[in-house]
Amino acid sequence: MGGNRSRVTEFVLLGFRLSPETEVLLFWVFSLLYTVGLLANGLILVLICLDRRLHTPMYFFLSHLAILDMSYASNNVPKMLANLVTHTRTISFVPCIMQTFFYLGLASTECLLLVAMSYDRYVAICHPLQYTVIMSWSVCTGLAATSWSWGFFLNALTHVTLLLRLPFCGSRNINHLFCEILSVLKLACADTWLNKVVLFAASVFVLVGPLCLMLVSYVHILWAILKIQSGEGRRKAFSTCSSHLCVVGLFFSIAMVVYMVPESSQREEKEKILSLFYGIFNPVLNPLIYSLRNAQVKDALCKVLQVRSR
Repeated sequence: MGGNRSRVTEFVLLGFRLSPETEVLLFWVFSLLYTVGLLANGLILVLICLDRRLHTPMYFFLSHLAILDMSYASNNVPKMLANLVTHTRTISFVPCIMQTFFYLGLASTECLLLVAMSYDRYVAICHPLQYTVIMSWSVCTGLAATSWSWGFFLNALTHVTLLLRLPFCGSRNINHLFCEILSVLKLACADTWLNKVVLFAASVFVLVGPLCLMLVSYVHILWAILKIQSGEGRRKAFSTCSSHLCVVGLFFSIAMVVYMVPESSQREEKEKILSLFYGIFNPVLNPLIYSLRNAQVKDALCKVLQVRSR
């Protein structure tokens, strides 16, 4: 019987089950947010490249974060937007697997990069006199390279390799907005126990481990802030750290809900909504919280605009 089954060559992304009018409305809202996210992150990259005052470890990591946000959104959002306004929601097998690979790699890299950024802030606030020595360019480059290589080669490549060994010969309907790995695994015609165990183990390594390291860093940072004599300096430091912690908390808590909480009824519909945070809202929030609120970035933007107006 199993030999008569035909292998799946394409999948159907079911997405949201909404009325045509609502889908058109979402198309324009998501298109606007996607465009704003690309422009904001692109602006950050341009300013960091043009202004030498932004050639510091903190902005070096922020430039990588901007690249990650633009790449993640561009990997998932265009297909999702197309599916909102078309009745053909198919995606071929190879593009689906590539989408899975890039979203896993980019999301994992961002988790690890956020750890590097928290370490940079820890050194800057808790060890300011040794900052330039500890956060040398070789260290910064090594941290960024480690984040990218671990995210793609140790995490994404492992999951996709295990995914490709599975046969897909039954249903081809993916109940998600994109080729999310758990939704794809449900369509396999073989036991996916190994895939799920490796995915859970990777979630502990990529999510729980980095989150614990960041919490330790921010506890030390907050303790150092409380020792600041200047009320203005303390207020400014608290404002920066609280905004960073909000983004980090949202980023990791949503990922943990998706990959570490046991399955329950209506989980798939909730995951679709949660996944919008990474593809739509996170690329807009990160530039606003990490960069565009910063006085140095504002000064760099004003300088660029002044030069162009002459």
